[in-house]
Amino acid sequence: MTEYLPEGYLIDTVKNKAFLSSFENLDAAMKNRNVLEAKVVLCTAAHDLIVDLGCMRGIIPREEGAIGIESGETKDIAIISRVNKPVCFFITAFDKDRSGRKIAVCSRKAVQEECRANFLDKLVPGDIIPAVVTHMESFGCFADIGCGISSLLPIDSISVSRIGHPSDRFKNGQRIFAAVSGRDSFGRICLSHKELLGTWEQNAENFSPGETVSGIIRSVEDYGVFVELAPNLAGLAEPCNHLVPGQQASVYIKSLIPDKMKIKLIIVDVFDEETMPSAFEYYITKGHLDFWQYSPLSSPKTVFTDFRNE
Repeated sequence: MTEYLPEGYLIDTVKNKAFLSSFENLDAAMKNRNVLEAKVVLCTAAHDLIVDLGCMRGIIPREEGAIGIESGETKDIAIISRVNKPVCFFITAFDKDRSGRKIAVCSRKAVQEECRANFLDKLVPGDIIPAVVTHMESFGCFADIGCGISSLLPIDSISVSRIGHPSDRFKNGQRIFAAVSGRDSFGRICLSHKELLGTWEQNAENFSPGETVSGIIRSVEDYGVFVELAPNLAGLAEPCNHLVPGQQASVYIKSLIPDKMKIKLIIVDVFDEETMPSAFEYYITKGHLDFWQYSPLSSPKTVFTDFRNE
């Protein structure tokens, strides 16, 4: 059974490397309709992609580069931007280039069509899938959810702790997990991420009153400073002058109050240091969620996601 994964997951597998090791194995992959991956080494002036198959080169003609290229629904930048990155494809034939060398003719679009029909169209809200961050905008990030097909993860669904830009949490090429949150008016899948990063109580279990821990200043308000301790957990410190979001902080934990979902902090030190987004501690990475409640049962304020109503 074919597993449809974001591009980049197959390229270094033993099976994929074996297929690329000889013409005979590539021929077998063509006949068996195996999904292969290889790195794009060139995009021609005609926007055909040239891929390195190890034992030979392959060509993905422009019209086979992605779903929607021929109709104009997908812009050519989706092809051009694949240079120096892995792409998935079927081998559809073998031919010869202008120099008489054997070359494989490939189709990325055919893999995407199969992925959509056999995998993506069957997903329902609450399903948890792997994804790869491909690019970011102020309103959210786009992620490959299978064979180069992109989906939107809105910024307010990335984590409970608010961020100014997706780059505060992600970097391009990062492998993540996400939950299907629903579909937009065009039938395209939308994602959520915060439900996989743990509830308030699960995150708060990692901290105790009296500890001094590291954090990131996320918001500076007249009534206090919000400091992120984890992507799904933030505390409030008393007002302090000359602080800006994004600064690193050392904070003393005064108290944790589950029924109010509050953590009281004292800022010990603040410093400027640029840090790359770190790997996440996921509390769930597979399966399906019908309902997720962030807030403790003792809290009168209920924060939850009901995927059954999406």
